[in-house]
Amino acid sequence: MKILNFGSLNLDFVYSVDHFVRAGETLASNFLSEFLGGKGLNQSIALARAGCKVYHAGKIGNNGAVLADRLNEEHINTNYLMVDENTPTGHAIIQVDRSGQNCILLFGGANRTVSKENINSVLDNFDEGDLLLLQNEITNVEYLIDKADEKGMTIVLNPSPIDDNLINMKALHKVDWFILNEVEGNALTGKKTGEEICDVLLSRYPDAHFVLTLGKQGAMYLDKNYFESYGVYDVPVVDTTAAGDTFTGYFICCVSERKVIHDCLEIASRAAALAITKLGAAESIPTRKEVTEANILLEAQFL
Repeated sequence: MKILNFGSLNLDFVYSVDHFVRAGETLASNFLSEFLGGKGLNQSIALARAGCKVYHAGKIGNNGAVLADRLNEEHINTNYLMVDENTPTGHAIIQVDRSGQNCILLFGGANRTVSKENINSVLDNFDEGDLLLLQNEITNVEYLIDKADEKGMTIVLNPSPIDDNLINMKALHKVDWFILNEVEGNALTGKKTGEEICDVLLSRYPDAHFVLTLGKQGAMYLDKNYFESYGVYDVPVVDTTAAGDTFTGYFICCVSERKVIHDCLEIASRAAALAITKLGAAESIPTRKEVTEANILLEAQFL
């Protein structure tokens, strides 16, 4: 089985602030840090650091060579990475407040120029049983789902950022795995609690698998035959920017290793806990070795 992540690549500009900027306010930043990010890149790096071989497809602009270099440094296959010479690379402006929470303003750039022809060219190299990971930061996501389904690929969707196009997407019944947080779950279902969100999702897509992350309440897994929940780890919060991406990459890698759901949730939760103790997106994602060696420390802090 090959793992293809067809996703975004961004340049991240992270501003440390006392509080998020309010309407009409001018606020001085304490400092600026520049990182590499995008949900696609973050999740590919998480997959690679978890120990999986991953192929990354996506688009960068003529100023995005540093992103390609980073993927190669992580031993991620970049044969399907494309360059749009006429469009800037996607970027994000991220505010991180004193509590470590973040808010993000995205400019899609080259991520928003992925064409159906690009998709056909990439998917020609993948087959039935291969896994396709998607987020919602590139164009033609529904077309990707349709074409991957035709090929018999396993489709994993992280519906982030959530928007009306995704909420109304007719192809969602073709998704095999949904990995989402409570905000995305609420947008898709109109429900607030984890149990209610999962119940509605399962009633709509009875053959799918669902992983719902709930912040301080942990995470839960649900399919038509099985349910399991998992707690959280009490660690110092520095920056939550890539926590969800870290969880997603690690969880998928563990599933590809055919681990039981409990172990997938545990390992992904440990990795995400380590990620929030560091500043930045891709830079904060731990290696599998770091996750393993942190087990004793994290076990003592398990809530």
